[in-house]
Amino acid sequence: MTNSWTDIKNADVVLIMGGNAAEAHPCGFKWVTEAKHHNKARLIVVDPRFTRSASVSDFYCPIRAGTDTAYLLGVINYLITNDKIHREYVANYTDVSMIVKEGFSFDEQEGVFSGFNANNRTYNRDTWDYEIGADGFVVRDTTLEHPRSVYQLLKKHAARYTPEMVERVCGAPKDKFLKVCEMISSTANGEKSMTIMYALGWTQHSYGSQTIRTAGMLQLLLGNIGVPGGGVNALRGHSNVQGLTDIGLLSQSTPGYLGQPRDSEPTLAAHMANRNFRPMMQNSVSFWQNYKKFYVSLLKSMYGASATAENDFGYEWLPKLDKVYDTLQMFELVHQGQVNGFVCQGFNPLLSVPNKGKLIAGLSKLKFLVSIDPLETDTVKFWENHGEANPVDPSKIQTEVFMLPATCFAEDEGSFTNSSRTINWRWKAANGPGEARNDIAIMAELFLRIRELYEKQGGKAADPILKVDWSYANPKLPTADELMREINGKALVDIPDPADATKTLYKAGQQLATFGHLRDDGTTTSGCWIYTGAYTERGNMTARRDNSDPSGRYVYGNWGFAWPANRRILYNRASADPSGKPWSERKSYITWNGKAWGGADVPDYPPPLAPDRNAGPYIMNAEGVARLFARKMMNEGPFPEHYEPFESPVANALHPKMSSNPAARVFGGDRAAFGTSKDFPYVATTYRLTEHFHWWTKTNKLNAITQPEFFVEISPELAKEKNISNGQWVKVSSNRGSVKGKAVITKRIPALKIDGKTVHTVGMPIHYGFIGETKKAIGVNSLTPYVGDANTQTPEYKAFLVNIEPLSGLAVS
Repeated sequence: MTNSWTDIKNADVVLIMGGNAAEAHPCGFKWVTEAKHHNKARLIVVDPRFTRSASVSDFYCPIRAGTDTAYLLGVINYLITNDKIHREYVANYTDVSMIVKEGFSFDEQEGVFSGFNANNRTYNRDTWDYEIGADGFVVRDTTLEHPRSVYQLLKKHAARYTPEMVERVCGAPKDKFLKVCEMISSTANGEKSMTIMYALGWTQHSYGSQTIRTAGMLQLLLGNIGVPGGGVNALRGHSNVQGLTDIGLLSQSTPGYLGQPRDSEPTLAAHMANRNFRPMMQNSVSFWQNYKKFYVSLLKSMYGASATAENDFGYEWLPKLDKVYDTLQMFELVHQGQVNGFVCQGFNPLLSVPNKGKLIAGLSKLKFLVSIDPLETDTVKFWENHGEANPVDPSKIQTEVFMLPATCFAEDEGSFTNSSRTINWRWKAANGPGEARNDIAIMAELFLRIRELYEKQGGKAADPILKVDWSYANPKLPTADELMREINGKALVDIPDPADATKTLYKAGQQLATFGHLRDDGTTTSGCWIYTGAYTERGNMTARRDNSDPSGRYVYGNWGFAWPANRRILYNRASADPSGKPWSERKSYITWNGKAWGGADVPDYPPPLAPDRNAGPYIMNAEGVARLFARKMMNEGPFPEHYEPFESPVANALHPKMSSNPAARVFGGDRAAFGTSKDFPYVATTYRLTEHFHWWTKTNKLNAITQPEFFVEISPELAKEKNISNGQWVKVSSNRGSVKGKAVITKRIPALKIDGKTVHTVGMPIHYGFIGETKKAIGVNSLTPYVGDANTQTPEYKAFLVNIEPLSGLAVS
């Protein structure tokens, strides 16, 4: 989230799209209720289903699953065409005036940008950048008239997304779409603000990253980034998924979203050479110029005294990627039989990775499978026959399975990082059952045993294990407190105060107060630079529980610690105009007082940097401003474009020759498994229920009582067409498998007109499997396609093709 949960209360308009906060995030949704009650905010919901969020909205607009990018580009076209943008914000705080390189183009007929190679489905992105002048800075045209200015290129690109095209592609009635545009555009003035709340309904598509970027572009045009009540706010699917990505459990990044080294970067110098953060505008801060300080401090945290300047601080010990090993790539290798063993820690891939049939075939080829979990998961029981729910032959599966029982969150101490980047410390409430150990103890013993084997026997790549600094008080059981201190970072030597060399800023061993004090000479450590400040010499900042709000802006700066730097709204310098005054007193947040920046929050800007320096509020970007033109950052293009899901009931109305994302990775065998609308005419989508939490709570009797079994939601029109009655058993099938459940006939899922064709949607909850207290089910991922987002590889769970047929008798016993 760019903003905080509590800041939603400051919003004048709330757009929920790609999510269903009232059901999937009921605790967080209370801030929407607060905004409606205290701020008279209007709630807009755009969703394929009339959800509980929609039921309390001021306006609901239906949409076909998988067409959100087209819808948002339609809103952008409306704003530009009707001059409903926040002109001063856009002119000063975005790249609209920057000139793009000659040679950049978009082929509207073919649906691809310049540089596309159809043979390998990749782009040469050399033209996706700005023109650089003789002075080394970006060439600009502040009149915005140049045909290659970002503004003109965006205006032309979005012009195709008329209200009529949005209705044709999305199925959103034109009058409803225009009403949404009108409500959204009411915030393009600095007096009002809109917040966007989204979840997996946006991310779980083969173009999900571009949909989210489109939302960011929309908010920039409105002037709604960096302001109270604004932002683009991701509602995370777990209470600690934000922490997971922060600490580097994504395959392509290290802690703090630093780059994972690649084969082409054998040295630290080579790694840095690929990260040119030189300012592109005069006076811009380009804060990523400090990247090496963050990276070296991370290496010192990992390898301690073994990391020296002479050995690149241990950089050579980091693995070097030949490609990204995301979940889909890993299980593709498992399916190919190239993986001997797989460790699942708090992970149930048999139900959470697409194409369950492929998963079972792959897991059956492993030599061993390890599950570290409080529960017996479906994955750890993949080899058991459970009838239709899991029809395997155990005699043909030789995989050895190990179960290491772990404690759950309430049986351990540590931190959670919530959606709004706030790190909150949690205390242990109970001991774990039986022989269960916490995750730290399990991982520590595994590490120590592996290191002992290397010490005794040697082996390939020994140094990355032997050189790790493991200097905890009890090596077999590091404490959560020790780890939090390590993540924060400390000084390794006495560090002088840069403002006064006669003074000492830190003594050796002291905890650092801010990532601004990290150094690239090996004298500081930090396990995750964005968390520096979370555990200082003042103590554990994440354990604070002071709910005072001195500003009256719903900013609770002494509650936990929000990364970075305890900042609750990112890019908050943009809440003031170029001179440092608030856009309006009503939305005053961070302002210039003549000497420094200050206000309700920690300024996201160097405090003494005067407004007349024109450094730009987006200090992480080399341009100093926000990017409407993404340059080379996205795999499928610098502007978003509507691409159909890989399984779609219709051709792409804008460019039928290139219907789906041209840059999305598809493995050889999976392309043949895609279905067509001839055999599978209906759009399917998946979602969560309030009564369940993923595949965890199906093991709990009370949750199972409230929602005991898998079901299938369809419209009355589809039920009539297929002769299905309410409560009747139905079979839903895709080109990969089938599931069975009881039909729930509901007006909540409307039939839509798409390009003159009636398109029906089939909705299914994700939570059911064959282990637990709920009734056995096959697992809805038996249906889903094995393809992901072109940038993040997040699987396409939210839009695929199925058929549905009525059944008689029981389905799964």
